[in-house]
Amino acid sequence: MNPRATYRFQFHKDFTFADARALVPYLARLGISHLYASPITTARSGSTHGYDVVDPTRINPELGGEEAFRDLVAALRAQGLGIIIDIVPNHMGVAGGENAWWNDVLEKGEASDYARFFDIDWREKLVLPVLGEPLPAVLASGALKVEEQDGTLFLTAYGEHRFPIRAEDRAGLQPTDDREAIGDLLDRQHYRLASWRTANDALNWRRFFTISELAGLRAEDPAVFEATHALYSRLYGEGLIDGVRVDHVDGLTDPAGYCRTLRDRLDAIARPADAPAGPAYLVIEKILGAGEPLSTDWGVDGTSGYDFMEQVAGLLHAPEGAEPLGALWAEVSGRSPVFAPEELQARQDMLAWQFEGQLTACVAAFVALAGSTPEGDGVTRGMLRRAVERLLWVFPVYRTYGLGTSAPASDAAVREEARARVARFVPPGEWPVMDLVLGWLAGTGPGDPALAGEAVRRFQQLSAPIAAKAVEDTAFFRYGRLLSRNDVGFDAARMAFSVEEFHAAMVGRARDFPRAMLATATHDHKRGEDVRARLAVLSEVPALWREHLARWEAHADEIDAAIDRGDRYMLLQTLFGAWPEGLAATDAHGLAAFAERVNGWQEKALREAKLRSSWEAPDEAYEGRCKALTEALLDPARLPSFLADMAGLIDCLAPAARANTLAQAALRYTVPGVPDLYQGTELLDTSLVDPDNRRPVDYAVRQAVLAGEAQAPGGEKLALIAHLLDLRRAHPDLFAQGEYRPLAASGPRAAHVLAFERAGGGKSLLCVVALHVADALVDRDAPVPSAEWWGDTVLHRGDERLAVAGLLSDAPVHVALAG
Repeated sequence: MNPRATYRFQFHKDFTFADARALVPYLARLGISHLYASPITTARSGSTHGYDVVDPTRINPELGGEEAFRDLVAALRAQGLGIIIDIVPNHMGVAGGENAWWNDVLEKGEASDYARFFDIDWREKLVLPVLGEPLPAVLASGALKVEEQDGTLFLTAYGEHRFPIRAEDRAGLQPTDDREAIGDLLDRQHYRLASWRTANDALNWRRFFTISELAGLRAEDPAVFEATHALYSRLYGEGLIDGVRVDHVDGLTDPAGYCRTLRDRLDAIARPADAPAGPAYLVIEKILGAGEPLSTDWGVDGTSGYDFMEQVAGLLHAPEGAEPLGALWAEVSGRSPVFAPEELQARQDMLAWQFEGQLTACVAAFVALAGSTPEGDGVTRGMLRRAVERLLWVFPVYRTYGLGTSAPASDAAVREEARARVARFVPPGEWPVMDLVLGWLAGTGPGDPALAGEAVRRFQQLSAPIAAKAVEDTAFFRYGRLLSRNDVGFDAARMAFSVEEFHAAMVGRARDFPRAMLATATHDHKRGEDVRARLAVLSEVPALWREHLARWEAHADEIDAAIDRGDRYMLLQTLFGAWPEGLAATDAHGLAAFAERVNGWQEKALREAKLRSSWEAPDEAYEGRCKALTEALLDPARLPSFLADMAGLIDCLAPAARANTLAQAALRYTVPGVPDLYQGTELLDTSLVDPDNRRPVDYAVRQAVLAGEAQAPGGEKLALIAHLLDLRRAHPDLFAQGEYRPLAASGPRAAHVLAFERAGGGKSLLCVVALHVADALVDRDAPVPSAEWWGDTVLHRGDERLAVAGLLSDAPVHVALAG
């Protein structure tokens, strides 16, 4: 059963399979075809997201276990719905002592059956960076003990962590807190306890990004693949699931090979006669760089939608805002008006601060490779480190896909761009070394093939986390030109996408990946889709924004003028963008609740930026001052004039923000692809970065709004989504297979409209959306420009001329079926 439209649920102990089952009738009424589930396998106890899997062979008992999952699937099937699940092949959760495979490795070392499941360098003991201080200090404090739990002896730390003891050391061992005995016992184990601060430099196993609680898996090993995918294969074979979304595919050694293997495995499985027919739906979480295409030979249906989120967000922004907003940011913050210097500095910082261990191992692999060939004679470790390091500073995409002895043709353009970008950083006389490394990445370099494969693997599994941590988790929190352009998968260097670029992307999507997901909100987004839609309006009115900002900064100066102006500017953008619909400037209780949410965002933002605070060394005094500023700004008893001015600007620009919200929703449900609806965002989504975007959803309100029994902020958005889902349900082939035909516009407002047709099977769908209409909506309550503003702007459909003013007379979007 091909997905027509998906609905994403985030499962955890407080939202279980039973909770989802109760909502199946709502999903059916809404017009959803498939539930899209966060990971369902057994995660660490209390996990709020499910990506810290400790047992991929069992369905999570906290969610209800397999019996409850089967009940959920039965309820879905009864309504004609299917289910897609999120799977996590790249890593497992190893904290808390709940991972039996990891515990076996700790107990038995290289002799463990699971020693090769994890990406561990066994040339030394496995390093466990879990201690609050260096080991001697922890031993001296008495925080390490031998204790008995459930009839088994463990080494424990702080009464919280527990570590297995070798079988040969357990004979005759008794519980003890004797420091010397515990020190001797530790020396004999297959692991070494160390301070958490050593993780970045000393870790000798691959982790997920910088999270030492998540250990990398070797899914390229057939035995690991079989063990970690047996449950998914069984669920698909029993007709219980219809496909999978693969988490963080770029973390794997060979993403292309993995995807092809998974596709072959699923396609070879016979399904019950009463199960929906295959093939399985298979999408991947993949961040595409600017202009980077997804390979068409991986056997996947496309990505999970971050690329579309970027394309539609770029379309909503006005390119004219780039220069004035960049100048304003530079003036306020003293930082660069453009993104490139921030990205470079963040990459340099992350490589130096948080990935030294991986970088050292990567360089060592290239040193060994260089030593296997005469061409490496005279190439020193330092030269290779400089080459690898500088490439990682400027690498244009997450990663390439070479195997050491070969590389796909699509990698060539990436290497050429990397070579051009790195030119200004190559030390005099070291171009030959740089070209040697690039040749190895291309699979054409000299030396031992096995060593080449290892070196290239390490480089590619380092470039991806460097991109993620440096760009999305650091630079995006440092650069504040316009925060709606800083989100997962976005190119913050660009303010906007043209209509022509958007059309070209959709034509390509229809040709190559017509079943890829279309997302505008996810569990990873940094700002809700309607926060971005409202902030995008500022790109149209930078002068108006500057005018208000000057007044707001004066208010902020009265509270605490010493707070960094860049931090303060991001706060003011956030207050504007995330202001809850209907929140009055005099509502003290509502404003206090909003302040609490914003403070959660700001603490994370300050720590991720790593400029004035960090997770490793929080500056609680500075953070406290920032929180006090937020609370003062949102206190109607203290700053009523600020709040009235903020609310006034939000009201002034609300029609334009509504127009963006509706355009975004309309495009998600009409362009080629499978639209995904992230939980709760069928109404207005003013969420911030996680955990704010994973708050409980009030489904009673949404069901009432859908039934026409209540009103709520974003009700017109829900009505539009429901209408478009009805169309998709009534005409599935048109949306799944129909052509995408761009329509040209002419006339005075031609730049303010995007239009296209979907055509197939004797039917066609016309979709028209208004763009960048803030100037046209001044002093208007509805998000619709006047007919006079449109003038004689027309669309060209063959020989027909369609007046835009007539098509968009009642709403900023027009979707109509013909034939």
